[in-house]
This record gives sequence, structure tokens and C-alpha cells, in this order.
Amino acid sequence: MSPLPTKLIVYVAFARDEEGELRPAFEAREAQSESGAKQQARLLWASGKYEGVIAWSREADLINGEFGEPVTLFSEGEIPEIE
Repeated sequence: MSPLPTKLIVYVAFARDEEGELRPAFEAREAQSESGAKQQARLLWASGKYEGVIAWSREADLINGEFGEPVTLFSEGEIPEIE
């Protein structure tokens, strides 16, 4: 019997470095729910400190290290491509 997939829900903000490149302002933070991730991303965006913010989820099989396609929950500003 294979384990049920887990949903990975995260959010992150982006800022520009000294060269003007868009970089994560911090490591992606995990949220307990999609609504929680959206709320945190909205708060970060409202702070005015970041060039962009995004919250997303994806199915994750942590045992086999397999991840589904990311689904954007909330996005504002400039966001680099998600890998």
C-alpha cells in the first residue's frame, strides 16, 4: 500500500540583490493550509518591502522525492520562474 501524497504549501518573498537580480528574501516557508499561505503572502506584499511574493502548493511524495506541478495560490509583483 503506497502512502497518500502530501500537499506541500509554501510562500516566499523576493527582493533585488546588489546587482539588481531578483532573489528570494528568505528560504521558502511552509504553511499549514492554502489560506494561511495566501494570508502570509498578502501580509508580506502589503509591507512594501519586497519586489514580489508568491504562495503555491504542489502534491509531494516525500518518500520517493517526487513532486507535482506547482499551483499558484497568490502572486503579486515580480516573481522568477518556479522550478
